[in-house]
Amino acid sequence: MSDHIGNRAVVLGGGMAGLLAARVLSEAYTDVLVVDRDTLTGVTGPRRGVPQGRHAHALLARGQQILEELFPGLGDEFAAAGVPAGDLAGDLRWYFNGRRLRPARSGLMSVSATRPVLEARVRARVAALPNVAFLERHAVLSLSSTADGGRITGVRVAAEDETGPGRVLEADLVVDATGRGSRTPVWLEELGYDRPGEERVKVGLAYTTRHYRLSSDPYGDDLSINPVASPANPRGAFFPRLHDGSSQLSLTGILGDHPPTDPDGFLDFVRSLSAPEIYEAVRDAEPLDDPVTFRFPASVRRRYERLRRFPEGLLVMGDGVCSFNPVYGQGMTVAALEAMVLREHLRLGVPPRPQRFFRDISPVIDVPWEISAGGDLAFPGVEGPRSLKTRLGNVYMSRLHAAAARDGDVTEAFFRVAGLVDPPQRLFRPGLVLRVLRNSRDRTAEDRTAVGRTTADRAVADRAAVSRTTGTGGAGGVGGTAETVGAVDAGSASGTGGARDGARTADRMASSGGTTG
Repeated sequence: MSDHIGNRAVVLGGGMAGLLAARVLSEAYTDVLVVDRDTLTGVTGPRRGVPQGRHAHALLARGQQILEELFPGLGDEFAAAGVPAGDLAGDLRWYFNGRRLRPARSGLMSVSATRPVLEARVRARVAALPNVAFLERHAVLSLSSTADGGRITGVRVAAEDETGPGRVLEADLVVDATGRGSRTPVWLEELGYDRPGEERVKVGLAYTTRHYRLSSDPYGDDLSINPVASPANPRGAFFPRLHDGSSQLSLTGILGDHPPTDPDGFLDFVRSLSAPEIYEAVRDAEPLDDPVTFRFPASVRRRYERLRRFPEGLLVMGDGVCSFNPVYGQGMTVAALEAMVLREHLRLGVPPRPQRFFRDISPVIDVPWEISAGGDLAFPGVEGPRSLKTRLGNVYMSRLHAAAARDGDVTEAFFRVAGLVDPPQRLFRPGLVLRVLRNSRDRTAEDRTAVGRTTADRAVADRAAVSRTTGTGGAGGVGGTAETVGAVDAGSASGTGGARDGARTADRMASSGGTTG
């Protein structure tokens, strides 16, 4: 067809990033081929290539919106299949710093689907596209290129039971969506290019998950009970009820404090959570399987946008570009955002230019990276530079979470930003800053007592030096401004007048673009 910009695009990896890439590529290439080492057709459960698929997953609000745009009616399919859904801020029970957030109606949908169920539905939609095909149970061996390495011309693959050199699949475009284990950095080096620089935040995270049939109902009208890890209690959990009537309990622990897999140790870990109703629900429940663990050593961001040279005909998407701490639930949503950027490039009517693509997805990654990396650095044991901006950002987020325990409007604002729907600047609107001050004044002292000399304490010594510093960071939160946080803390000491000063500062900074996002 005349509106196609190429004959064949090959997508490496049939996970969510690969499926979303295939969906938008189908609009611009005559044929799209998705290659994966696993069996994909008919699979509705966990698979080898997605070890984290056995554990709790989240598709953030913005990701839900993009899926509905790319696959109209997908939400109705989930509803017809009996998958629970509700308001992200109003129908899920959230605990931050040991306190339950006040529910609010945000208008943001949360679908309580497991990763295998979500992926199976999306894969079925992609497979129904007339110009998309799947090559299953094939390993990717290498890239093929022109003699000078300036352009990628295809990929060499081999069936899982095949020995020998395999075969080359010719392609006008290759998209690497193979995830954290992406071999593109190695392939670049083999072709004479530099590897991308990397940023790492070592969190030493582990998930341990078990499924139950409950004998009592801890949920009421809620879809899930989620005590989020904090410096005061770095043990967390996600406890959704599933479409088949069972419940999934994913425990999280960082810095080597990993949830055990033996039944007694697992229950002891549950007992230590800040949501006691979870232990009460599962201690006498029927286990449906044995606990299984998934380990995540570090968040990694590869800076492809900073490379001075890169071969044409090759793109990288998803976790291969940036692998986020999974407790923030950002990975699938960022992959969806990247797919929309790719769609914009394809609609220019010419093959996408890799360096331009990487530059354009970089700001898409910036906000969620700052949310997760900044939040992780609130834990004293996580290694990494803590700038004044990050420390003060964490102070503000601690106050905001304390305020959200009393004020549903704060809860709504937080989840609209954490869900990547609204920019971080929204949390620094004058009216919201006043609400944060008004509702957190007597609670943040409790947090400091529980944690000891936390980032909040260290920030006090720096506050006098803060004049017009801006930046990002936040514990389970979002980017902020150091100047605003300084004013917020001063407002706590001086009462409403100081609060108004902080609000006016926030207004000036948001209006001038002083916050990042």
